[in-house]
Amino acid sequence: MGDLRGRLGHWGDMPVSNDIPVQDTPPIRLVEFVPLIAALISLGALGIDTMLPALPDIARRLGVDAIVDGPLILTVFVVGLGIGQLIHGPLTDRFGRRPVLIAGLLGYIVCNLLAGLANGFALLLAMRFISGLAVAASRVVTIAVIRDCFSGRAMAQVTSLAFMVFMAVPIVAPSIGQAILLLGSWRLIFEMIAAAALLCLVWFVLRMPETLRPENRAPLSIRSTVSGWRHTLRDRYSLGYMIAALICQGAIFGYLSSIQPIMEHVFHRPGLLGMVFAASAGTMAVANLLNSRIVIHLGMRRISQVALVVMIVSSGTGLAVGSFGDEPLLVFVVVQAITMACFGLATSNMSAMAMENMGEIAGIASSVQGFFGITLGGVIGWAIGRSFNGTTAPMHLGFLIAGVAGLGIAAIVERGRLFRPS
Repeated sequence: MGDLRGRLGHWGDMPVSNDIPVQDTPPIRLVEFVPLIAALISLGALGIDTMLPALPDIARRLGVDAIVDGPLILTVFVVGLGIGQLIHGPLTDRFGRRPVLIAGLLGYIVCNLLAGLANGFALLLAMRFISGLAVAASRVVTIAVIRDCFSGRAMAQVTSLAFMVFMAVPIVAPSIGQAILLLGSWRLIFEMIAAAALLCLVWFVLRMPETLRPENRAPLSIRSTVSGWRHTLRDRYSLGYMIAALICQGAIFGYLSSIQPIMEHVFHRPGLLGMVFAASAGTMAVANLLNSRIVIHLGMRRISQVALVVMIVSSGTGLAVGSFGDEPLLVFVVVQAITMACFGLATSNMSAMAMENMGEIAGIASSVQGFFGITLGGVIGWAIGRSFNGTTAPMHLGFLIAGVAGLGIAAIVERGRLFRPS
């Protein structure tokens, strides 16, 4: 099996406990495993974040209202991303990780190419929804692959490393979208997404072997699928931390729906969207790097719960500042940077804890958790975005409610024993 310290040592001298239960070794060196996993996860984010600066232009070119209809370009994609996970979960547990991901990425490439050719808003939304369904395979498969190879705190550590690399996409994606708009039409954004997906597909096919052992493959039947769903939703940790994470995801989707109109209508600096977005997302990357180095010593529960407390304080501060008058842009950026860092620390650990007891049905479990997290989170985010009233208050309030709810749910799951190290 090998020593986990030795495998992680390729990435740096991270402290790793030798008594961590590890199911298997990664099929390729960790220095390649982590970036590949991160690249695959990022494809969904790429389909969202590069769109942010293009929403007004797309709405104008296709003859719809930018404020009312523009966010639908994000929402239908997110809904498809959520629903698709219910489809891919049972498939990946039955047929393996590779064929499901390959089929999903091929569908994602085709749909983005067709979206770039769309001359009507309805056709664009249809392609966005189907592309969300297709790329959902990347989230289901990557989480299942991590669970195939790691367990416990090691799983949280590797997940944090992957998310640290993954966060480079939200940092640069809006700027990429803006740069493409300067060079040409919004249609080029979809072509760029298709090209990125093709590169990831080639990388995966050439380098990543199958991680699901033949003896662990589950039969594909309605009965077994429903049984997996039932097990996922009956496990206290899976259900509780899934709900806590989805509420926090809702706040993030609310941020995505709100940041473009906030920069344009509140601060009147739409040209700074990419920079402000990068500053916020950058702290998430730093938080995930920090988590990968401290989670072994401090534990997933203590880190995630402390992060939720700090998120409550930071978002409450932002809400209070905005309520007393004009909110300075610098204050907004600092508050969001702190809030996003806390989100990164909280959700990476809560996601790992939700999967802790799901080893034998990792594919189905990740699909169920992803479905609720992304679909309901997307609905929450849409509601926050629709609540935009010319101020930052709805977005700050969304993060505040998410922090309070997440901490309350953690208290229920842990039977009141918060901030313990395990």
